[in-house]
Amino acid sequence: MPDVDEIKEAKKFYSDIPQKTEGFFLKGSNSLDWGIKNRLARIFNPESGRTVMLAIDHGYFQGPTTGLERIDINILPLVPYADTLMLTRGILRSIVPPTTTKSIVLRVSGGTSILKELSNEDIAVDIEESIRLNVCAMAVQVFIGGEHERESIKNMTTMVDMGMRYGIPTLAVTAVGKDMNRDARYFRLAARICAELGAHYIKTYYIEKGFETVTSSCPIPVVMAGGKKIPELDALTMAYNAVQQGASGVDMGRNIFQSESPIAMIQAVRAVVHDNETPEKAFDFYNTIKNQL
Repeated sequence: MPDVDEIKEAKKFYSDIPQKTEGFFLKGSNSLDWGIKNRLARIFNPESGRTVMLAIDHGYFQGPTTGLERIDINILPLVPYADTLMLTRGILRSIVPPTTTKSIVLRVSGGTSILKELSNEDIAVDIEESIRLNVCAMAVQVFIGGEHERESIKNMTTMVDMGMRYGIPTLAVTAVGKDMNRDARYFRLAARICAELGAHYIKTYYIEKGFETVTSSCPIPVVMAGGKKIPELDALTMAYNAVQQGASGVDMGRNIFQSESPIAMIQAVRAVVHDNETPEKAFDFYNTIKNQL
């Protein structure tokens, strides 16, 4: 039983000091529930407002691609330098230590391989799995302009609805088909559709002309997709340009784990994203770390 006989009267009410109501640091996210904002704050660094996501979910449609043959050997040493991991439930359960404190973005759409039409996806993971695995976001591929555009949009909105019930945000990953123009007009369309229909943040590709119009016309955070492997300095330049033009970070995979020195590369990417380091200085940083390993 509580001791209620000698309770001291409360005195410090600070009536002359208004209670502060902090706005949330992420673009377009202030009205979200506490749980979703808390998860987003584990994906995005509250100090920089940006994220370095390490994408290692490629195996769900293309198998053990170069650099992902042995995730325990090639990827786990990179985890300390990432803000979040984007991966599948199979890899999460079988390889990633449950002692990790890194946030997890779980791939929840799937259904076809590189041998078939990639846009023919469905929801592949139940919301209860996301809850059980304590993930910070769920990633759904959206094929704007693809053969199965409608179905992929419906997949996304289904996960948005489910996630809102349980406080888990949804990442819309915009996919580009082989016959689509990779230009600002397309990416503005794709990002805006996903945002309008409830996604909490967007992953999309960088383009050299007009990328700032993609980020400025999207009311929620945009994260740059790393795409295919390119030379390290080019990848750092792409990341730098993206964040300077409004991206809230990068989600890189092949440009990190297929690098000559992945550990050095992910640290160089962090310098660009979180510290606004120039590509040239970040590349020097990359070479310094590479030579020390």
